[in-house]
Amino acid sequence: MKLSARLAALAGSSALVIGALAGAVPATAAPAGATAAPDISVANVKQHLTDLSTIAANNGGNRAHGRPGYKASIDFVKAKLDAVGFTTSVQQFTYNGTTGYNLIADWPGGDPNQVIMSGSHLDSVTSGPGMNDNGSGSAAILEAALTVARSGYQPSKHLRFGWWGAEELGLVGSKHYVNNLPTAERAKVKGYLNFDMIGSPNPGYFVYDDDPTIEQTFKGFFSGIGVPTEIETEGDGRSDHASFKNVGIPVGGLFTGASRVKSSAQVSKWGGTATAFDRCYHSSCDTLSNINDTALDRNSDAIAHAIWTLSGTSTPPTGKVFENTADVTIPDNGAAVTSSVTVSGVTGNAPATLAVGVDIIHPWRGDLVVDLIAPDGSVYNLHNRTGSSADNIQQTFTVNASSEVANGVWKLRAQDTASADAGYINGFKLTFP
Repeated sequence: MKLSARLAALAGSSALVIGALAGAVPATAAPAGATAAPDISVANVKQHLTDLSTIAANNGGNRAHGRPGYKASIDFVKAKLDAVGFTTSVQQFTYNGTTGYNLIADWPGGDPNQVIMSGSHLDSVTSGPGMNDNGSGSAAILEAALTVARSGYQPSKHLRFGWWGAEELGLVGSKHYVNNLPTAERAKVKGYLNFDMIGSPNPGYFVYDDDPTIEQTFKGFFSGIGVPTEIETEGDGRSDHASFKNVGIPVGGLFTGASRVKSSAQVSKWGGTATAFDRCYHSSCDTLSNINDTALDRNSDAIAHAIWTLSGTSTPPTGKVFENTADVTIPDNGAAVTSSVTVSGVTGNAPATLAVGVDIIHPWRGDLVVDLIAPDGSVYNLHNRTGSSADNIQQTFTVNASSEVANGVWKLRAQDTASADAGYINGFKLTFP
């Protein structure tokens, strides 16, 4: 979170309140017509935090604008998203004589005229690695995005995610993004959700008091799990939502507190101690030990709930589905194998938006090359050794196959191109509208 004025360093020897690893938060009922969000794995979110901590440790102890740790953070998040099918772009800007970066990731599909965007700032201050501020928000929306891909979610609205640079220097990255959006593109963004400091060690549960629909979506989630909330005031206008709000885009978000002291009434409400919500705010001690796992877990699930609720009803592919669920072993560092489906009864050519469902189980997806082969032998590459150590390929790809005759034998071809791991094709399907 941006420091609006130079704050005095917080003193005191209050013990950190570190929550025990929370279990899965009970799912809340989805509104009528909406699809319930899956549980977000707090273990996965914490792994992303660990990776960001390692990046900081390897790059001078921070991930600040203009420092190598920030660019390494951008590269880390981008690689994760590229591996699961997001369309990503890195936007550059200059501030204080150094290059800054925003990362934008779009999930293919959904109405492009109705965009639901989630964002967080990825930079830290120079004094520390920035695990709560704002590794917490960045890691949570990364896992939410990966869950979108993993679940094959197909919302009626278009999903976009953003990781902002130089927030700590005055919301610089998000302002640059918004200022460079044409007016027509701004109008397409129907909601921006901001997540800045969602794992404070002595947490409160604060909801932005901005767009009423977004606000009630978050409040409804927390009410459903029995957690009281309050309106967020400490960071009002001090995080990236302000950049969007200032141009008329509806905004909302979550926050667990920074340098303000938790009141006795709030201690009674949420537990903890009557000390700062985050005594390591903007300090070198904002490390992995400065995260409350329970708050991180609850807020991560609230993020998913809002994304799924606000992006509309899931619309599974309709039309003719041709599927092969027989397992096909993929030999370790061996020859390519195929799974086949025979398409019949479809008139004319395949569509420009042929949905190719791939379910491959493999412990190291970076070893794999996966192609779709049309009946005439034309090859469409779906996956080419990306994702490094991530496991499995379980997603739906969209292929422009409009030059291909629809009927005939289509094949999914997979090859393991490196040693030490083996896997199998668990399923393959084509969906024709």
